[in-house]
Amino acid sequence: MIDSRAYARAGFLGNPSDGYFGKTVSLIVKNFGAQILLYESPELTIEPQEADSNNFRNIYHLKDTVSLIGYNGGIPLIKATIKKFCDYCDKQGIRLSKNFTLRYHSTIPRQVGLAGSSAIVIATLRALMQFYKVEIPAIDLPTVALEAETQEMGINAGLQDRVIQCYEGCVHMDFNKEQVLSKGHGTYTPIDPALLPKLYIAYKTDLGKVSGKVLNEIRAKYDKGDEHTISTLSKIAALADEGRDAILARDYERLGQAINQNFDYRCEIMKISDSNMELINTARACGASATFTGSGGSIIGIYKDDEMLKRLVYSLKKINSRVIKPYLI
Repeated sequence: MIDSRAYARAGFLGNPSDGYFGKTVSLIVKNFGAQILLYESPELTIEPQEADSNNFRNIYHLKDTVSLIGYNGGIPLIKATIKKFCDYCDKQGIRLSKNFTLRYHSTIPRQVGLAGSSAIVIATLRALMQFYKVEIPAIDLPTVALEAETQEMGINAGLQDRVIQCYEGCVHMDFNKEQVLSKGHGTYTPIDPALLPKLYIAYKTDLGKVSGKVLNEIRAKYDKGDEHTISTLSKIAALADEGRDAILARDYERLGQAINQNFDYRCEIMKISDSNMELINTARACGASATFTGSGGSIIGIYKDDEMLKRLVYSLKKINSRVIKPYLI
């Protein structure tokens, strides 16, 4: 029995410039993860889980389920991942001769910007690599994972989530256009997690947004050559370098300012829902910095001390939000 895992992630600087040849800083969040169990069997079988069910108590149960997790469970992601893995092996001249049964499970909150979908993809690739004894270089693995979603499923996404879920810890990523187009990957530089300040993550327990759809707004403007959007994305990308330098210098006040600025720039190029604004404003009213971890629904920022953390927990609970301290190791 092969047991592989991949964890949630939080992007806190440069997001969402990764999909536009920008730069980001992200960290892994081991509080939540996706798990793949895989074993040899006569036929290839993917076992459906609760999110894949087509049985509902009534019409309102169906409505609520679709609103929370979308129209697809994990099986389409897994199918797309298996296909891209097979494509990779075909290019390498590797013949895959065994069948397997695969079962998946995820504790990552759905559709709140913690990269639950890509975690399933990465965990599946790790299981397949182990089962077939195929080694995909670490620098290439995020690209294979990304293509499973973009090429096979038509999802609008960038490399950031897959990179941090492959490398783990905390990573500065430079998605230089020339390098990404010529080599298929960016430059990924680990940052010592011990240098990070006190961080919190908060997420809405009743908010669900499909990230690809949320990012379509920015993509449409970018593809049309909208100068303000392109300029703002460039400013957002620059915050990844500024934040990295602040982390290395342990200048947490400067880092907090960069985190806040990241979100403020984002507000200039996309519409932010009232529920998401409430999340940001509530955290900032407690004295903490705050920006999205992904496409919305969860935030990350710096808190100064236990007293501020208590205020965050109390205030955010009143708006149906949960606060956690991210575990990186």
